[in-house]
Amino acid sequence: MAYPYKKIDEKDIAFVTEITDQSRVWVGDEIPTEYYHDEMPEYGIFQPDIYVEAINKEEISALLKYCNEKNIPITARGAGTGLAGGATCKYGGILLSVMKMNRILEVDEQNLSITVEPGALLSEVAAAAAEHGMFYPPDPGEKTASIGGTIVTNAGGMRAVRYGLTRDYVRALEVVLPNGNILNLSSNVVKNTTGLDIKDLVIGSEGILCVVTKLTLKLIAAPKCSYSLVVPFDNIESCIRTVPKLLNSPIVPTAIEFIEEELLEIVERTLGKPFPDHSGSAYLIVMIDGSSKEAVEADCDIAADICLNAGAMDVLLCDTEERIGSVWGVRGAVLEGMKADTTSEEEADVVVPRSHIADFVLEAKKVAKEHRVRIITVGHAGDGNIHTEILRDDLTDEQWRDTIDIVLRALYAISKKYGGQLSGEHGIGNGRLKFLKEFVGDEMYEVYKNIKLAFDPNLILNPGKMVEF
Repeated sequence: MAYPYKKIDEKDIAFVTEITDQSRVWVGDEIPTEYYHDEMPEYGIFQPDIYVEAINKEEISALLKYCNEKNIPITARGAGTGLAGGATCKYGGILLSVMKMNRILEVDEQNLSITVEPGALLSEVAAAAAEHGMFYPPDPGEKTASIGGTIVTNAGGMRAVRYGLTRDYVRALEVVLPNGNILNLSSNVVKNTTGLDIKDLVIGSEGILCVVTKLTLKLIAAPKCSYSLVVPFDNIESCIRTVPKLLNSPIVPTAIEFIEEELLEIVERTLGKPFPDHSGSAYLIVMIDGSSKEAVEADCDIAADICLNAGAMDVLLCDTEERIGSVWGVRGAVLEGMKADTTSEEEADVVVPRSHIADFVLEAKKVAKEHRVRIITVGHAGDGNIHTEILRDDLTDEQWRDTIDIVLRALYAISKKYGGQLSGEHGIGNGRLKFLKEFVGDEMYEVYKNIKLAFDPNLILNPGKMVEF
């Protein structure tokens, strides 16, 4: 519809430098290559024509309005830690960085909220809340992600079992539409039934609808104590089938992760990060926090009994910062470890009902055996989000291209069979775009396209992501 886009010329460059500043604009080969891709370069390396760092909503409004009028594609980018090829310039044009818009604007103790700009890091938001004795629960694996990026991807993370997703903590958004108009979506209120909930539509939209310029987030009281349990099992089926038993118990775990011994060995060998136990073939890592040490210890005892009765070989208690940090440090390093252990990788970031986690994992192992490819599963067992990693190893380009497409389609079919979804937290972006329509069906895909057109009729904002025209 809007393709082909206008080719960038000197007049366009002059306009960008006029409304921003020459020191914050790079053109063509001046642009550092790390801005061409996110953490999964396999999903596309695209050079923008212009890279610009905005410092306020007025600059962003002027840029979007100009691009909309001139038919120039523009893509907003945060820290670039995404895993779906989302914040990349698939059709060239302008790459708009919001990383200089990184202020913590207000911590409101009375309303239990924090207001920030989109370029602030997740770790900085969490630290600002902690300074005031409060807690921002969303905990994606990459703590250096920009907070705006976590909003437009509805980031999940390990603590989603108890605390929910990013969506559950967004009170209000300030956004700029592709035509340059600025909107405020909701306000700092606990609930709202005033009109359609556009705010929730923007959350998880991967930057294809508008650009977020300010966020107000809900905070909660910080837990007083947090322990972790390391639980080895001698087989992965017993390991994963323990998860529903924990979730159906009187306790409410903060996080339940599962990880295979093969992956622990990879992380230790490639990154030098040791895990405290190597007796099992599969592990659960259970985090439990609460308002007092006594309450947490009591919940840990209940969890340990459940695991042992379900066939666990042992239960190791991590009750010091050093032990807890060591365990979760290994869990957080798994993607880096796998990258170091193979030539390339792909991931099926599926989510299934928690009762079918074990079924999916066991069938994924069969897919690996059938197609003679290495597949390792790791993920958020507490919410059914399974990161199924397919490793290239020594496959040729042709073998890898053919194998990966077949394997991914097989894994997505298994997820769909059990009532699951295509992506649990990494999103669609460019990497999973070709699988979405088949997964959700023609009618739903048309709904997605119509929503995109309602916001962005000229298709200038992050085009070629999530939906393709």
